[in-house]
Amino acid sequence: MLPVSPPATRRPGRAALGAALLMAAGLAVPATPVSATGTTTGTVATVTVAAATSQPILRQGSRGAAVTTLQRRLTALHYDVGGVDGVFGPSTYHAVVAFQKVNSLARDGIVGPRTWAALDHPVIPKPRYSHSGYSVEANLTRQVLYLARGGSVVRILDASSGKASTPTPTGNYKIQRRIDGWRQSDLGLLWRPNYFYRGYAVHGANSVPTYPASHGCVRVPIPAMNRLWSTIGVGTPVHIYR
Repeated sequence: MLPVSPPATRRPGRAALGAALLMAAGLAVPATPVSATGTTTGTVATVTVAAATSQPILRQGSRGAAVTTLQRRLTALHYDVGGVDGVFGPSTYHAVVAFQKVNSLARDGIVGPRTWAALDHPVIPKPRYSHSGYSVEANLTRQVLYLARGGSVVRILDASSGKASTPTPTGNYKIQRRIDGWRQSDLGLLWRPNYFYRGYAVHGANSVPTYPASHGCVRVPIPAMNRLWSTIGVGTPVHIYR
């Protein structure tokens, strides 16, 4: 009687092996195309969801390698995290909120599965106006501020504009004057205000909610204004729109 050979071991295909390696590294895999019947033509879409779900939930106070990964990704997408240090502090929180605003997600500042997934396939905003130098655009619908240059967004800041009773004026302006410090005005307490129309300014504030809450100015976090201050100046174009 002849000896019987053991059944051959089936090796995983390259696609499956690649997906497994990406998941082990904590990286998301782009979704595969969808067929005409509405079903996915492969297994990569499932891997994408699984990879996002496997990421830790991050919020203010979180620390470690996952926070560093988050900060690097947000920085690459031009969100103002203030620096990559592995600490989920206020600047990272506002960067996450700004990202959630642009991507039509819940504005809670918490990085869960939906936000992780969006970080793999983000909306890439573009300025409405193009200037050879720097310009500032406040998107009142999204409640974010764009620093743009040469037709590209180079920095995205969390912002809060005027509430319904005291709306922010829309239009095309230029920074007319600035104050390097605190300014108490009829519209409130302003840090480093950049006035673009009468008493209306883009300025730093201690409170920058996720919704329109100011007396008409455009608020950004104080650390974000400090980082923005030396880049803009008198004459910088300012575009306010919905």
